[in-house]
Amino acid sequence: MGAMVTATAEQAAGRSMGIEMLIMLFLFLGMWFILIAPQKKKQKKHEEMLNTLQAGDKILTVSGIFGEIRAVKSDRFEVKVDAQTTLEIHRSFISAKL
Repeated sequence: MGAMVTATAEQAAGRSMGIEMLIMLFLFLGMWFILIAPQKKKQKKHEEMLNTLQAGDKILTVSGIFGEIRAVKSDRFEVKVDAQTTLEIHRSFISAKL
């Protein structure tokens, strides 16, 4: 009789552990679809925007500087912000194309 009670308790514990694993899996998938997937989509769209920038495009930097791209280099842009000022800005600091 004691062995039967132990076996039943072990089976219940095994089922409980399986249910906990399923819950963890569903939580992970939920987090993926709510947080990670949209962020990756946004990042991919931003990268595509950066790859299409060319001389003459108006841009906005993450620090709020508006300018016009004068030259495209491998990892940065030469940006004219007014008549006398030209800045070199790394690609990752471009926020949007206007």
